Amino acid sequence: MVWWLWMIVGLALLSLEMFAIDAQFYLVFIGLGAMVVRMVELIGIDMPSWAEWVLFGALSLIAMFTIRRQIYEKLRGQAVGLGEQGAGDPVQIAEALPPGGSCRTEYRGSVWTATNVGPDTIPPGATAVIDAIEGLHLRVRLPG
Repeated sequence: MVWWLWMIVGLALLSLEMFAIDAQFYLVFIGLGAMVVRMVELIGIDMPSWAEWVLFGALSLIAMFTIRRQIYEKLRGQAVGLGEQGAGDPVQIAEALPPGGSCRTEYRGSVWTATNVGPDTIPPGATAVIDAIEGLHLRVRLPG
């Protein structure tokens, strides 16, 4: 592929991730892989097309599986979930929720998945207490 096309693909993927969708940082590393291939060509290393594609794929996959998670967590911090902030807050459960069961519920204006981590069934319409929040997943139990 021509050198400038790698840069355009890389910048397009970076832009798409940053401004249009949240792909949890995967597109960033694919875009960076394309840009690194472009940089390799810029410093004068001439490769056949198949080698460029192999380098692009290898760099993208290695970066995604080795450093993506650490960088994503540092940049997003607690924005992905509320962590310990919501522990102890009450939440209304609309349907019967047996131990280990899950249902959808509303909390702070958003729809969440609630899982009963307590030993008792939560009856429909009951107020449960949040034990922990993981992403958009609430771990709830009956108070007491």
